[in-house]
Amino acid sequence: MKLITKKQVVVRIAIIVSLAELLIMLSLRAIPYDVGIYPEAVLDTALLTLLTIPAIYLWIIKPFVDARDEALAQISHLALTDPVTHLANRRLIFEHLQKILTGTARHHDHGAVLLIDLDGFKLVNDNYGHEAGDAVLVEVAKRLQANIRSEDVVGRLGGDEFIVLLQRLGGDERIARDRALQFAEKLIDMINAPFDFKGKTLHVGASVGIRMLGNVELIVEDAISGADNAMYRAKQAGRGCAVFFE
Repeated sequence: MKLITKKQVVVRIAIIVSLAELLIMLSLRAIPYDVGIYPEAVLDTALLTLLTIPAIYLWIIKPFVDARDEALAQISHLALTDPVTHLANRRLIFEHLQKILTGTARHHDHGAVLLIDLDGFKLVNDNYGHEAGDAVLVEVAKRLQANIRSEDVVGRLGGDEFIVLLQRLGGDERIARDRALQFAEKLIDMINAPFDFKGKTLHVGASVGIRMLGNVELIVEDAISGADNAMYRAKQAGRGCAVFFE
């Protein structure tokens, strides 16, 4: 929805007032007796107000407010999402993670940070160009979104790094770790599936670092750093696997 211009506002107000006043004058002239100049002026003013305010609201104020709210929503969306994949960006991920950390501490529950780094992504960029690389990022984003639960959050930290925030994994730490590992392995298998790009078959893999939440008190930066360290250990272990931060 486009914002209406100042010129459009002036023209619309002029049209509304003119038509309303014309209607009022014709109606007053239809009155068979003289009501007097002052009562007529008061009646004219009251009728003009009664007729023009709803029209001005519906034709000028409401479209302007709706367009402004839509523009503000778009600005807010752009500020909190990754421009390539339209996933949550680093800023929004940090906000979600802070809420999850607070929730796990309050409810004595467990969650997990899964930091995912794509294996072989640089080769895709080098061999097929950045357009192919962006297509892979978009497809990975779609696969991640399609395989998370409604209470979980997926985002892109930058480059070929994605992040998944899991919550409500249960109060038992061992069971929560098993669930986080199963979820990570599921994501690895999903990302390993080939991609089609303009008739070419592309392959990337994934290494995942897991930082459990809820067993010790953490701040956001430490939770991300722990998952990042575990991800590099997964890379060193031969890639294509998930490793816990210990």
